[in-house]
Amino acid sequence: MGRKVTLSTCSLNQWVLDFEGNTERILKSIEVAKAYGAKYRLGPELEICGYGCADHFYESDTLLHSFQVLRTLLESPITQDIICDVGMTLRTSWLVSPQSSCHNSVCFSLFPQDTVPFGDCVLSTKDTCIGTEICAELWNPNSPHIQMGLDGVEIFTNSSASHHELRKADQRVNLIKSATTKSGGIYLYANQRGCDGDRLYYDGCAMVAINGGIVARGAQFSLDDVEVITATLDLEDVRSYRGELCQPQMEGQQKPCYRIKVDFSLSSSNDVYLPTHQPIQWMFHTPEEEISLGPACWLWDYLRRSGQGGFLLPLSGGVDSSSTACIVHSMCVLLCQAVEDSNSQVLKDVRRVVGDDSYTPQNPKELCARLFTTCYMASENSSEDTCSRARDLAGEIGSTHVNINIDVAVKGILGIFSVVTGRWPQFCANGGSNRENLALQNVQARVRMVLAYLFAQLSLWARGRPGGLLVLGSANVDESLTGYFTKYDCSSADINPIGGISKMDLKSFLAYCAEQFQLTSLRGILAAPPTAELEPLKDGRLSQTDEVETDAQQPSDMGMMYSELSVIGRLRKISKCGPFSMFCKLIHLWRDVLSPTQVAQKVKHFFRMYSVNRHKMTTVTPSYHAESYSPDDNRFDLRPFLYNTHWNWQFQCIDNQISQMTTSPADGDQGRLEDVAVSPIRSSSSVNVMWGFSNLCGPNRAGLLEVESKLYPNFRTGRYREEQHRDFLKTGSCRLLTHVILPEVLKLQQEPNSSRPGPVIFALAADERLLYQF
Repeated sequence: MGRKVTLSTCSLNQWVLDFEGNTERILKSIEVAKAYGAKYRLGPELEICGYGCADHFYESDTLLHSFQVLRTLLESPITQDIICDVGMTLRTSWLVSPQSSCHNSVCFSLFPQDTVPFGDCVLSTKDTCIGTEICAELWNPNSPHIQMGLDGVEIFTNSSASHHELRKADQRVNLIKSATTKSGGIYLYANQRGCDGDRLYYDGCAMVAINGGIVARGAQFSLDDVEVITATLDLEDVRSYRGELCQPQMEGQQKPCYRIKVDFSLSSSNDVYLPTHQPIQWMFHTPEEEISLGPACWLWDYLRRSGQGGFLLPLSGGVDSSSTACIVHSMCVLLCQAVEDSNSQVLKDVRRVVGDDSYTPQNPKELCARLFTTCYMASENSSEDTCSRARDLAGEIGSTHVNINIDVAVKGILGIFSVVTGRWPQFCANGGSNRENLALQNVQARVRMVLAYLFAQLSLWARGRPGGLLVLGSANVDESLTGYFTKYDCSSADINPIGGISKMDLKSFLAYCAEQFQLTSLRGILAAPPTAELEPLKDGRLSQTDEVETDAQQPSDMGMMYSELSVIGRLRKISKCGPFSMFCKLIHLWRDVLSPTQVAQKVKHFFRMYSVNRHKMTTVTPSYHAESYSPDDNRFDLRPFLYNTHWNWQFQCIDNQISQMTTSPADGDQGRLEDVAVSPIRSSSSVNVMWGFSNLCGPNRAGLLEVESKLYPNFRTGRYREEQHRDFLKTGSCRLLTHVILPEVLKLQQEPNSSRPGPVIFALAADERLLYQF
C-alpha cells in the first residue's frame, strides 16, 4: 500500500433511453481511465438511463433495462480491477421520485460480491475512504461532504447532471474549491455533456480538486462524446492539511457515516516516483463565448440525433435572427475543428447528415452551405436595408440563401376574408383601427411560419437530396416575457437556440462574432433599430420599432427598453417579485433615471403585457435554456396562463405607496443633473466639445449613454461601452457621469506630458442632451 492514488472522472454525452449508446460510452470511459492508470472511475448522474427521463422514470421498462445494462457492465472484462461509480434509476418503494431517490448513484466495486447495500454509506478501502454526494447536494447549505469530511472521508465524489446557464461556471468551480478548502480532501466532479433530449445543455467541466485547488479539468463545451479527466494525488497531502487546520470533533455531532469495507486498494507500494498533479488556473469563458459555444453544441446534438438534413432559418436582417445564424456558423466552425482534430464520430455524423459517405468538410463556410438554408421573406412593408443586411450576412457565413415575397399569399388570405365578410381591413396608417392593424400584422407573421415549414420540408427535395430541414426560431427571452411576438409566427419553429438569451447579451454576442469570425455585416445589423417591419413604410423609412423611440412621433411596440426588460425579468423570476415588491425595488435601482410615478407606469405596463400574453408560453418553441429568469413554462417557470390582467389589488398598493412619498421630487425632476463643475487642473487654451445624449428623465427611456469624441478615442471602445451600460443598469446616468466618465477624464489629464485640456464642465441641456465641455 502506498500514498498516491490515480483517480478518473468524466463527461459523457448520454441520451435519454439510449441504453445501447449509453453503455458503449460508459465502457469506453472506463477503458480510457484504466489506460491512464486509474483505480477509481466516476461517471455523471443517471448515466445508464439518461438524466432527463422525466415520467419515463415511472416505467418498469426503464428500471429493467437499467439493471440489464448494469449486468453488462459487471460482466465486461473492461470493468475488472477498478472501482466504478455508475448512475441509474432505482425503485425504492411503490413510487419512484426523479427528484430524490432516482438520482442516487449505484456505487459498486467490480469484483465478486454476494450482497450490495443501498442507501447512504461510504466506501472504506485498504488505504482511504470514499464518500459521494449528488448534483444538487453540492449547492445545499448542509452538503453531505461537510459531515463526511469531519468523519474522516478523504475522497468526495459528485455524479452530476448540471445544465449550462450563462455566468454559472464560476459558481460551480467555487463551490467545489470551497468544499475542500475548510477541511481538506480530494473532490471528483463528473457531469453530463450535451443535449440528452430536451431544452437543457449539460456543459461538462469534469474536474478534480484537492485542498481548495483545482488540479485537473475538462472542457466546458466540446463535441467529444467521451472525455476522461485523470489526476494522481498524494493522500498524505490531505492528511497534513487536515492535521494543521482541523480540530477534533466536538461532542454532539451526527452519528458516523455507515462504512462498507472493500478489499481493494487505490494506491500501490511502488509509487514513490509517480508525479502528482499541481493546482492550475481556471480560465472562464466570457458570456459571448458561452453563447457562441453552448447553443452551437446543443444544435449539433439535436441535428445529428433527429435524423434531419440541416436547418432552415427565416433571416430578417435583425439582431435576433442574425444571432441564430451566427450560432449555426459557430457550430460549423466547431465541426470543422473536430474533423481536423481527427474526431471520427463527428466526421461520421456529418457524412450521415449531408447524405454523402465520402464527404469531408473543407471549411466552415462550405459546410454551412450544405447544412444551413436562410430565407428572407419580404413584404410590401419590408425595407431594402433589412433585405441587404440579411443577404450580406448569409454571404459571409456561407448559407444557402433565398428571397421570398409573401405579398401574394397575404393578399390571398385577406381575399378569402373579404369574400366572406365583405370587408377589407386597413392599417392605422391608412385609416384603419387598432384591431385591423394588429390583425394585418399577424397575417404576415403567420404566413411566414407556413412558408418556413414548406421550404423546410421540400428544399432538399428540390435539390435532389434526401431528408428535411429543422426550422429554427429566433425570439429572445425578453420578448417572451412580454409576449412581444405573434403566436404561431416565425417564433413557432422546431427549436430556438436563443430563446433563453437576453437582447442585451445577443447584441454583445454579435459584436463578438464580428471580430471573432470577421463577419463585418454584423456592424450594420447592430446599428439598425429593432423592428418587425409589419406596418407600412413612411417615405421608404421605418414607421414601426420594437423599443421606445426618442422621436415622439414614432410609435413604440414594447413600451420599454430591452435593458429594462432584463432587469424586470430577473426581479420577477430570480427575486420572486410581484408587482408591488418589484416597484419597491425599482424605485431605488432606477432612482437616478425615473421618478416613482414613472417606475410605477413601467411596472404596471409590464405586468399587464405579461399576463395578457402568458398563454403564448404554452406553445412557445422549445428553446435552449441559458438564463435563470427564462419564462419557459415547461420546467423553469410554472405559472398560470389565465390571469386577471387588471391586477387591481396589487396596482392599488403601488398607488398608495406613491401617495405616501411626500418628500419625493416632482415627476420628471428626479435624476436630473443640474450643474457639476470641476476646477481646472491646469490652465490650457485647448478646448473640445463632446456631445452625448440620453433621456435621463424621459417618461419611457433609461437609455444608454454614448459618447463621441475625437479627443478621447478610448470612450469609443467596446470596453467602455460595456462599462457604461452596466453602470446604467445598476445606478443610472448621473452616477455614470460622476463615477465612470469624470474619473477617467481626470486620470487622462494627469498623465505626464499630456496635452489634455484643463477645464471640465458637465451640464444638462433643456432638451435633455448631455453637454460635455473640456
